[in-house]
Amino acid sequence: MSQTTESLISLLDQHQVSYQRFYHPPVFTCEEARALTPNLPGAETKNLFLRDGKGKRHFLVTLPDTASVSLKALGEHLGVKGLTFASPERLLKYLGITPGAVSFLALSNDVEIAVEVLLDSQLAQAEQILAHPLVNTETLSIATKDLLRFIQEVCGHTVQELQRDALAPA
Repeated sequence: MSQTTESLISLLDQHQVSYQRFYHPPVFTCEEARALTPNLPGAETKNLFLRDGKGKRHFLVTLPDTASVSLKALGEHLGVKGLTFASPERLLKYLGITPGAVSFLALSNDVEIAVEVLLDSQLAQAEQILAHPLVNTETLSIATKDLLRFIQEVCGHTVQELQRDALAPA
């Protein structure tokens, strides 16, 4: 059973992950988030939920909101053929969320540890990261070190740091 936003907040509190909570109208794109939630404290992110060509491996890739990455180059880097965006059905099945709410915090719903996690190296250096708490009507600002601890220790995922500059040009 998937977490609710309130059960996720309770889990964060239980594991002493501090955050600032912001409520806002629904956002579905990085552009909408910038327009409707200006000046929140933390690095703004773009989260890609991807799958390989056979649908056997799934990836959550978190980048700075203005960054771009070639799926072909990323697939080659990961040793994956046919890397593409996963369907909303897969997003619901693996992370328990719907489009627009994708963030690291959804890994709390991946109890089978089926999703591989990649964090852009630039974001790994940020003091705070912005993340949706399973809905696109709220954003949490969380210290990066606390967020990484939560993902690794509480959710059980390994976070692979992604060096975008090492990928072949698009």
